[in-house]
Amino acid sequence: MDRRQRNQSGGPRRWDKHPMADPMWIGMGALLVSGAAWGWICAGLSRGGGGDRLFTILALWGLTALAAALVWRESRRQDWVLWALVPIGAAMVLRALCLDYASGDYNSFLGHWYQYFRGNGGFAAIAGSVGDYNVPYLYFIAAISYLDVPDLYLYKLFSILWDVLLAWGCMRLVGSLIRERQGSAAPLIAFAAALLLPTVVLNGAYWGQCDVIYGALCIHAAALVLEGRNKTSVALMGLAFTFKLQTVFVLPLWGVLWLAGRVKFRELWVFPLTYLGVILPALLMGKPLGDILGIYVTQLGEYPRLTLNAPSIYQFIPYGLELDQALASRLGIAAAGALVLALLALGLRLRDRLDRETGMIIAVILCVGVPFFLPHMHERYFFLADVFTLCWACANVRRLPAAVLAEGSSLACYVVYLRLKYNCILRLGGHTFVMPLEALAMLGALVMAVWALARRLQEKHLWRR
Repeated sequence: MDRRQRNQSGGPRRWDKHPMADPMWIGMGALLVSGAAWGWICAGLSRGGGGDRLFTILALWGLTALAAALVWRESRRQDWVLWALVPIGAAMVLRALCLDYASGDYNSFLGHWYQYFRGNGGFAAIAGSVGDYNVPYLYFIAAISYLDVPDLYLYKLFSILWDVLLAWGCMRLVGSLIRERQGSAAPLIAFAAALLLPTVVLNGAYWGQCDVIYGALCIHAAALVLEGRNKTSVALMGLAFTFKLQTVFVLPLWGVLWLAGRVKFRELWVFPLTYLGVILPALLMGKPLGDILGIYVTQLGEYPRLTLNAPSIYQFIPYGLELDQALASRLGIAAAGALVLALLALGLRLRDRLDRETGMIIAVILCVGVPFFLPHMHERYFFLADVFTLCWACANVRRLPAAVLAEGSSLACYVVYLRLKYNCILRLGGHTFVMPLEALAMLGALVMAVWALARRLQEKHLWRR
């Protein structure tokens, strides 16, 4: 039975029998998705003219329609689509409220990159040296440089598009994890929760960042590999890597699956082929290969601080304490490497006994644990931790505390950056700790994931031969 058939047989299709499909709920959803609320908000946007505001309103309405269509595509259930109208509409209203905010990153970087492409011939400027993002995002900036709509809105609308695709991916991933539980609303809950997750809303629509792109691709890739569609999954991981280096946090999962016999070695070759296919247009436009390959090397040495508002292990070091930062960095890298090696060894030992739930727990441990130990992490680098723990909790409500800790920690760190003020400074034993609670919460999520893996191995007797 394929996915569409499973969804069709997973419960009643008559939306009028669904408890959430009463007239009041339908009316609220219809009002929200009609565009009346965000139309009023967008009419008051400060940049551009009336045509730009109309463009923004229509873009949000199109994204609303896309979100509803994706729910229908995955479920083929009218009641699910109607239930989803309220969270979809609310998500778009929230994002409309965020559109006018211009962050420091936009003012210092994104806005200048757009002006560079606009003043140097759009795609013709790809060959030049601008920004520290890899070529796929440069393609996007080059494309929008031909439009007269304010670039701040275009940046954010692109991220909002990927917010919708992320929610779709969360729905698919949870559906893959609970495929035996026919009729469960967990995939729909994951879709709605992903759209409304605070860090997802803030990352793109408010801050203007694009972490949701690689995050959505990784979520879809995880769903596909759990369904056995390995080549497409690896291709999406290759595409995610071309957008952001932070893809490597969860990338070892595919190594674990290869060692466990779930992915074939020949299928892994799709990864470099995808990367080559993405950078080829830039090469043909004259961009030096060294500039493309050197992007991530440059990023690695760009920020010397041990942590940049990230809830990592380095937050347990007292503020201002003199220490050998190079040694601390090496120790953190070694700890992250040891974690990855331990999980790879586990995959080799389990072989064909590695099931979907165990694979998901390993993914969560990687998304939380690797950036927790690595130095030079930003607060945004726990984006994968936020969305993977969300999917884990939607598939198994007992995992909700881990998701709450991870999301709460990330959100608190976002607030530190956006307010330029620490949330809670702790003074203990004559030392000052500026973000210990955020780091402790993320550590708690990691401990819960490791404990869940240990229990899984014990309960299912996976460790025995």
